[in-house]
Amino acid sequence: MKPVQVQRKLAIYDMDRTITVTGTYSGFLMHIALALSPWRLIFLPLVPLVMLAYVLRLIDRSRVKEWNQALMIGYEVRREALTPHLKSYAEKVIANNVRKDALIQVGQDRAEGYHLVLATASYRLYVESIAESLGFDTVIATDNLSQDLSYVRARIAGENCYDEGKLRMIQAWMARHGIPRTSTHIRAYSDHVSDAPMLAFADEPYAANPHKPLAKLALEKGWPRVDWA
Repeated sequence: MKPVQVQRKLAIYDMDRTITVTGTYSGFLMHIALALSPWRLIFLPLVPLVMLAYVLRLIDRSRVKEWNQALMIGYEVRREALTPHLKSYAEKVIANNVRKDALIQVGQDRAEGYHLVLATASYRLYVESIAESLGFDTVIATDNLSQDLSYVRARIAGENCYDEGKLRMIQAWMARHGIPRTSTHIRAYSDHVSDAPMLAFADEPYAANPHKPLAKLALEKGWPRVDWA
């Protein structure tokens, strides 16, 4: 039997705390609230209550995102009002919240001919500007309802790009673009154990700046660990 010829190479990166030092969603909400509706800061004390509801399993992660967005940005916002601030937030993230060693790895993967994919639970709404600045080819992310219309709602369209859902979205993207798994070599990088399905799917899984649960799992699975400055 002839060996399968590798036709494509994908390097799939998580974003928050993998490429960035800290999460980006709370910063995004604050950035937009301050730019468009500073009066919405009066709702800030409600955000921990939303998180408490999640911890108590009264709501799921998708509802956390939706409720916090509705509180800090509004349930429905005109896209034209958001657009300039999405770019300025991306510039802020690139300037202050990116791991230099992660950028080096992204550059190495690009030089080796990998198609660069940013797969993140964060909203495509602001991730695309960050991904463009970092030189990624494709974004797989959580979408807002009305993503392609003139307004943005505080509702998630489809799946939250998280855990098994992220892997399903990666597989769906590959299927849409005719990228067969059997002839594709995949590298994957993440800091969080919720990305275990994505890492297990990859040929080269890397625990990047892993928190304790992922560090433990990586040790058990024999996945390499990388710690990026």
